[in-house]
Amino acid sequence: MIGQHGPVTDQSSEPPRIVRLVADLVEMPGPDPALAGLPAWLAASPRFRAFAEINRDKIRKKLRGAAETEARLDVRAELRVAALVLADRRFELTFEAYGAGRRGPDFTATFRAGRPFNVEVTRRRPGPGAASLEPSILGKLRQLPPSVSNVLVVAVDGQDGATDPGPILRELRARADRRDDAFFAAWGLDGAAAFNAGLLRIAALVTWAEGAGGPARVASSANAGARIPLPGPTLRALLAALAAE
Repeated sequence: MIGQHGPVTDQSSEPPRIVRLVADLVEMPGPDPALAGLPAWLAASPRFRAFAEINRDKIRKKLRGAAETEARLDVRAELRVAALVLADRRFELTFEAYGAGRRGPDFTATFRAGRPFNVEVTRRRPGPGAASLEPSILGKLRQLPPSVSNVLVVAVDGQDGATDPGPILRELRARADRRDDAFFAAWGLDGAAAFNAGLLRIAALVTWAEGAGGPARVASSANAGARIPLPGPTLRALLAALAAE
């Protein structure tokens, strides 16, 4: 059976080690509908399985605090991104390197043992049109540290492909140029100046539509004005990982 976020797996067909690990992570005797694909991801990838085992306490704590379905889908998106990135052996990934429960990015990554960069994963909440990307972007700016390159990945539902984030960023910049402080204050920022300062921390904005096919799964906009840009080969490899099956 295919669900909104991928195939629903039968845990009875998974090795006992995988079943025990999933039960330990989700703290449920049976499968969690929001995490239906997790057993298959763990079984398919020894690297992701090792990642989950090393970080089982952090993942379990995060899921325990995600009581609502939408919150558990947020955690699902983070875990799926981790599984996809780790499928490329050129990447190494650390979960919540800034400390569990602290307002830091989800992952710190390296590509080919290069300079570390952060990956923050969020989900677009239901909303009208592409403008619903705005809260996903603005709500994360204060979470990104200024001393390292940061990539923001916004998971979007749908099978039509990822939304191009470029026009949204241009509109936000235009609002900042007009000093639309009230708009940014409505999203919890201290006006246009705070947005401009936060935007310097984003090296690239990526939208990811898991339900789409192939290259249509991802769209990105590199931030030419970022304080610490992300090297082109690293961004291309990250996009390729997110576009993979």
